[in-house]
Amino acid sequence: MPTPGASPQDTDTDRTAAVLAVCLPALSRALDRRVARDLPYPRLPEAQLALLRLVADREGVTVRECADALLMKPNNVSALVSALTEQGLLERRRDARDKRVAHLHPTDTARSRLAEVGDLKAGYVGEALESLTDGERDALGSALGALQSLTRRLHPATH
Repeated sequence: MPTPGASPQDTDTDRTAAVLAVCLPALSRALDRRVARDLPYPRLPEAQLALLRLVADREGVTVRECADALLMKPNNVSALVSALTEQGLLERRRDARDKRVAHLHPTDTARSRLAEVGDLKAGYVGEALESLTDGERDALGSALGALQSLTRRLHPATH
């Protein structure tokens, strides 16, 4: 039921926000479950996976920069780095000028696994998209830019 005095636009915005807040995490969980089922090795915990993706996107990033981007404490990121290093997925390389600073780099194994997961997810979504009507696919395609913009606005580090 609309709030008294709320405009139709306010009501539409509220409904859109509520549906997105439920739908997007459900979509992510569904993809994660399918990936976990189809991978020949254990799926990484979400925090490790987020760090690995960030390092792959911004190779040479520092722990501090990762903490800022992931909205985490540096000591928690450092623990994730240690775990991923032990698993052979990340490398720490000391800064040439400041030996206290380490730059993070994904290993070839990490790059390969991230690509594999990306390919799996794209395949699952592609299959699901094929089952939609042309109009539904067009609507989703038209919404991609807005969803990317919404994601940027919701992440405090990008403001």
